[in-house]
Amino acid sequence: MEMHAFAQQVFAAQPFSQFIGARLESVTPQSATIALDLQPHLLQQHGFAHGGVLSYLADNAITFAGGLALGGNALTSEFKINYLRPAQGAQLLARATARSAGKRQAVCQCDILALRDGQEVLCAIAQGTVVAAGNQA
Repeated sequence: MEMHAFAQQVFAAQPFSQFIGARLESVTPQSATIALDLQPHLLQQHGFAHGGVLSYLADNAITFAGGLALGGNALTSEFKINYLRPAQGAQLLARATARSAGKRQAVCQCDILALRDGQEVLCAIAQGTVVAAGNQA
C-alpha cells in the first residue's frame, strides 16, 4: 500500500483523533504534520489550548513520523514535551520528523505551532521514541 494511503487509513482508524477534529495534513517517509482547528471545547480556563491537546498532537505526530521511518505500524515508547508559550489562535500544527531510525525504534522531534494572525508561533517542542508495533495488541 502506498505510504500516504497507509497513513490516512491508520489516522482514520483513530476514534479520538476523529472526535477532536484532527487532520493528517501531510506525510513523508520520515515526517508527519497534523492540524487541528482550535475550538472552544479544546481550551482551558485562561482561553489557551489545553496542555493535553498539545500533548496529543505531539504524541500522535511523533508516532506517525517514527512509524513511517520504521516502515509500518508503531507505538510511542516515551515522549517529553516542553511548553514554551500559551497556544492560542485559529489552528494548531504539529510537525514531527524522525531524526534517527533503526530497525526497531526511531527518535523523533516535534514542533507544535499556533497559527495567529497568519503567523506561525512556536508553542511547544517535544521529543520521543517510537517502536515498531509488530503484532502487538
